[in-house]
Formats: sequence, structure tokens, C-alpha cells
Amino acid sequence: MINFSILIANYNNGKYFKECYDSLISQTYKNWEAIVIDDASTDDSVEIIQSLIQGDSRFKLYHNTTNKGCGFTKAACMEYAKGDLCAYLDPDDALYPEALEKTVQEFFDRDDIVAIYSQMMICDEDLTPERIYAGTKQIYNNRHFFNCPIQFAHFFTFKRETYSRTTGINPNLKNAVDQDLYLKILEQGEAKFIKDPLYLYRLHSNGISQDKAKQSAKESFARVIHDTMKRRGIKKINNQAVPEVFTSSQEIYKLLNYQTNKMHRLISRIKVTLDNI
Repeated sequence: MINFSILIANYNNGKYFKECYDSLISQTYKNWEAIVIDDASTDDSVEIIQSLIQGDSRFKLYHNTTNKGCGFTKAACMEYAKGDLCAYLDPDDALYPEALEKTVQEFFDRDDIVAIYSQMMICDEDLTPERIYAGTKQIYNNRHFFNCPIQFAHFFTFKRETYSRTTGINPNLKNAVDQDLYLKILEQGEAKFIKDPLYLYRLHSNGISQDKAKQSAKESFARVIHDTMKRRGIKKINNQAVPEVFTSSQEIYKLLNYQTNKMHRLISRIKVTLDNI
């Protein structure tokens, strides 16, 4: 059986972890491990996590002695992972019971698939489902795809062997860490879309989407996109020169404005349809 590594980078999300934990032990697919790294939380996260996972060898809990940030902690998760497949689960979110089983089944179809992603359900602070996130769609993967403006996010599962062929997550990133991962994995092969919500995403007051850190995340994402352009050797985007040095997020996002054009999106949709025939 394929072994699945669920990777959890925790910082001060102790009060939400019970639902995350419950969603894992309720999985219909049983061959998994959970790697949890606490990033020097100042709440009672460690005590809560330890009390929940005690006696269950599938859970491995590690600690950063000082707060290192999201990039460092998520990169460290991969160092401990032993699974054939890996996926990140935020400690304040949860999975549907069939999430792992459906994902594993999809990897058997095609050898060129390096990642699988799904729709996600937006939930309130109590993790009550509200709506399916509309921004996640089937993508047309090519060297000019940067996960912007068309986006996908959770539930993003990738082969550990594929990750080993990349430079890995940038440990210096404080946010846009997942975006960095997506783009590096997509350079290694194709991604398949599961048009079902497998991931429960919690909206709450401490989340990055709700506070001033949103602008910082946007800036970091622009830097990730610029690094990706340079890594892929792209000199021009839509006949516009890619700057040698990053100067502003506006400059990077302006390069990608053409991807919001209706004709461009129609052509991409046609390409996806033809590839799936």
C-alpha cells in the first residue's frame, strides 16, 4: 500500500487542533503518518497535541527551540516524511474522511502525474461549511503558469520523490510558502484536479486572509513568482521584459494581467479539454 505523510506546521493553533486530529483518525485510508512540528508556540499547543496523540505511533511530534517561521518549519516537515505521497494540512483546518483514499486512487491512473489537488470548502470559525472556494479550477500547466490569477490550493498532494528533484521549500519564506511549493512541483510534471472538496478551510480572526499580513503575503507571492520566472529562464512575459532584479510586486503582477483576458482563458480552457479527451 502507498504510504501517505500528512505534514502539519503548527504555531499557536492549539485550540483548533482537536478537529484537525479528529479528521485524520477518521480517514477511510489507513496507511498514513502525521508529522507535526511546533514552531515554538506561546499557547498550550504542545500540551494539547501531546494529550491527543499519545499512544498513537502514526503521529510524530517535533519542536523548534525558537520560532523559525512557516518556510523553515514546512521544509523541516519534509525532512522527517517517509511517505510515498505528501500533503500539508494546516492545524486549524481539517480533511474530509475520504480525502486520502480519493487522492491515492487518482495517482494510479497516469505515471506523469506528480501532484493532485482538489476543491476546498470554506468554513466559518467553528468549521461549519459555508461554500466551495470558487477560485480552484482545472489548470493548464505550462512554463507560464504561476498560480495567478487562476489558483489552486488545498488539498495539494505530491510525490516525495518529485519533491526530491526540486530545490525544496525556501526555508527563508515567512508566507507564500505553499505557492513556492506548488510552482516547483509543477515544473516536474502534470497535476490532476479532483472536482470534489476534500479539505475544510477555516476562516478566523487569526488567519492570514483576515489581517494586515495579507499584503505581506501578496508581496512574498510576487517574489516567489519572480524567482520562478528566473528559475525557468523566462526573459519575457507577453512581450514584456522580466526584470532582472525584483523591485515591486506591482511590476510582477502587471506582467500577468494578460492572463485575466477572456480570450486567453478560453484558449487555456480548450487546451485542458483537448488534453483530457
